[in-house]
Amino acid sequence: MTDKTYSGMIGNLARLTAALGASATEIPHLEGIRSRLEKILADAQEAAKQQAALIASKQEATKRLQSLAREGLRAATGVQKLLQEHYGLGSEKLAEFGVQPFRGRKTKKANPEQPGTPTPPPPTAHPTTNPNL
Repeated sequence: MTDKTYSGMIGNLARLTAALGASATEIPHLEGIRSRLEKILADAQEAAKQQAALIASKQEATKRLQSLAREGLRAATGVQKLLQEHYGLGSEKLAEFGVQPFRGRKTKKANPEQPGTPTPPPPTAHPTTNPNL
């Protein structure tokens, strides 16, 4: 039994149990373990059925949760817009409801010079090139 999946293990266990049952007259001393394996096999098959049902149930719950989340988001957005209409876009009361009040735009700097651009140094005369020296 080297199969690593549950369904593979259950399949291998079912084949072994069937083979033990078919050879029960030849190996009567293994009758106790065969009956124990049959019980384990039945319990494992029942657990696999239960797991499959729970997976399907989980998928349905996930779809329902996604639908409710979309519906809730849509309703919350509508309520936020109504609050903005009622209190005004800039009202600080909106913050109480988790809505960012409009506080105006940030103004651009008046200096058109971009930061990080170096200003050129003033020209200096080199002593060997100055004809007056």
